[in-house]
Amino acid sequence: MTDRLPHEKGFHVSWDQIHRDSRALAWRLDGHGPEDGGWKAVVAITRGGMAPAMIVARELDIRTVDTISVKSYNNQTQSEPRIIKSPDMAIIGDGTGVLIVDDLVDTGRTLEVVRATMPKAHVATVYAKPKGRPQVDTFITEVSQDTWIFFPWDMALQYVEPYRGS
Repeated sequence: MTDRLPHEKGFHVSWDQIHRDSRALAWRLDGHGPEDGGWKAVVAITRGGMAPAMIVARELDIRTVDTISVKSYNNQTQSEPRIIKSPDMAIIGDGTGVLIVDDLVDTGRTLEVVRATMPKAHVATVYAKPKGRPQVDTFITEVSQDTWIFFPWDMALQYVEPYRGS
């Protein structure tokens, strides 16, 4: 076996797959909200959480959708996460009845910052890695910590070398 870069253990997600997995997330959340099983709002973590949040909001008929933006990278250098755009806190409050949706939890550092602003919200991600799982209430698929997920909004079609062999 050869040494590989972290991104070479890739999990490629198509638009169809993210749609199916986001719908599965909605189905798992259906009926579990505090307001007679319903949710009052969805907050998407930008940018990756926007597509899953839209699908979840549609499936669960949630009309109040907002975003929170957290910056933790400067180019490819990771720094302390900080909120650069908050949702309408007059509506969101402490997070009671609110779903926070993201595409992936990796280390959980972003969600720690988000949870601090909405401590009673329910956090849901489509994919989860082991280090970040404690920050998530509901997810669909767990992948290993060393797996790099390639989302469709980050990809273009091109040839890729096989994982093993030549």
